[in-house]
Amino acid sequence: MTLETTATTSAAQLQERLGALIHLPGDALFDAMRMPWNVAVDQRPAAVATPATADEVAAIVTTAAELGLRIAPQSSGHGAAALSQHSLDDVVLLRTLGLTGVEIDAEQRVARVGGGVLWDDVVTAAAAHGLAALHGSSPDVAVAGYTLGGGIGWYARKHGLASNSLVAVEIVTADGQLLRASDEENADLFWAIRGGGGNFGVVTSLELRLFDIRDAYAGFMLWDIAHAEKVVRRWAEWTRTTPDEVSSSLRILRLPPLPELPDFLRGQTLVVVDGAVLGDDAFGQQLLAGLRELQPHMDTFARVPAPAVTRIHMDPEGPTPGEGDGTLLADLDDAAIDAFLAVAGPGVTSSLLSAELRQLGGVLSRPAEHGGALSHLDGAYALYGVGIAPFPEAVAQVRADAARLLAALAPWASGATYLNFAETPVDPHAAYAADAWTRLQQVQAQADPNGVFVANHRIG
Repeated sequence: MTLETTATTSAAQLQERLGALIHLPGDALFDAMRMPWNVAVDQRPAAVATPATADEVAAIVTTAAELGLRIAPQSSGHGAAALSQHSLDDVVLLRTLGLTGVEIDAEQRVARVGGGVLWDDVVTAAAAHGLAALHGSSPDVAVAGYTLGGGIGWYARKHGLASNSLVAVEIVTADGQLLRASDEENADLFWAIRGGGGNFGVVTSLELRLFDIRDAYAGFMLWDIAHAEKVVRRWAEWTRTTPDEVSSSLRILRLPPLPELPDFLRGQTLVVVDGAVLGDDAFGQQLLAGLRELQPHMDTFARVPAPAVTRIHMDPEGPTPGEGDGTLLADLDDAAIDAFLAVAGPGVTSSLLSAELRQLGGVLSRPAEHGGALSHLDGAYALYGVGIAPFPEAVAQVRADAARLLAALAPWASGATYLNFAETPVDPHAAYAADAWTRLQQVQAQADPNGVFVANHRIG
């Protein structure tokens, strides 16, 4: 028999043993359950599993491994593109969205969240206690995938990667055991999952350190694309001296005339600077004065409550068809800005909805004390291009334009990769320091010697 036929038989046996937890091709819910947040990604696994408890996760992992099937853990599926470009014929896609629940320990400043929880739920619960987590720029990204891969948000230059804010996790390993991993228990595994992604098991719950952040001076400024050159140059100069309390990004947006977009965005081509300042209003106003001199057409920077910070980037919420790719840059000098504008600036025709430069540096550039496998990022900026891709021809065009953007800035690339922004298969070795990569391989070989788990970016 072929591998596909054998896997089909094994998947049927899996469903016979575990019943409604397993969905097979042809079942009523299979197509809905295999669809990630990025609906342009066509995942075709042998089966989809939808557990709601850690015990159900353990049963799925154990039974699938006995039947010769592999497991791909997935929560919201924002980064599913890289996974889908490998064969999933013998893979059970284990969707963790049923693992819900948020508990806040305000005294210890810790959030305990289920492995399928989205950031919006955590941010809202923490804000009720005057606290905030190191969330990203979108409220409907799942906490687990974002955090295990690193996690860059609007407080990152001050507080670092979200993965280094992990206090502990509960994880089902390849042998079906549910383990607690922290600095005190299963310390090697805890080190590895902080930046090593889904290579080591299925995380069923996470404990995250919270921070005393009730609000921030945050928002966005926007200009017509005609002003792109002066805005990009001023922003790049500004980012070289801003303190760690500032995290920002610059994007060139080419927005379609979609009715769901607000009037000021619909059908516009714009330059947008957004971000957050941790400090009082006077501090924020002083820092942003140089950008305000450029007279943005709209300026929303103001004192906002912590939950509002998740939406200043205006990322689409709900399932969306998209394609994109990114890399890290070591510098953004005048020549690099010229190259960026040549592929994304005025007069350019591009399918990219967004060509983004995300400010790094600060704490992000310094190895975190007691940090995980990805303790910091080797780059001054993150470059990311993304477009809407509702049909195959659009996918191909956006993929080509994203590749063109990355190629144009390749002379300034740091040589490192940030896997949360890598939508195509890459060598994951480039995401880690040499000693961290060696240690990751050792931990992975010990935790999953038979290669049960399939991550977006595979270490083993």
